[in-house]
Amino acid sequence: MAFDELKENFSEAEANARSYIETSSQFYKLRGFKVLSKSFIGLVKFLSVGIALIFAMLFLSIGAGFWAGNELGDTYLGFLAVGGVYVIIGLLLYLTRNLYRKSMLKKLSKFYFDEI
Repeated sequence: MAFDELKENFSEAEANARSYIETSSQFYKLRGFKVLSKSFIGLVKFLSVGIALIFAMLFLSIGAGFWAGNELGDTYLGFLAVGGVYVIIGLLLYLTRNLYRKSMLKKLSKFYFDEI
């Protein structure tokens, strides 16, 4: 009798362990899908807005180059001035890159650990 109870308890524990493992596996698959889908949607949004902004900046820069060229007397001087402004902006972004890295890490960790 004792062996029958022990065998029954062992079978029950094994069934519970298998159920736990399967449920945990399904949970992590669902969690991974949620993170993957939110990341993909965010990437698509970022790329679509980014492409639109790049085209806008391209045409605005061309217009600013021609305008500054008319003001300065030569078109190439206008384009050099616009290029110089972009170099300064690039240097400022490079010098403050650690601020962006820390804020992005905080946002990503909050997205992964808090929202899910």
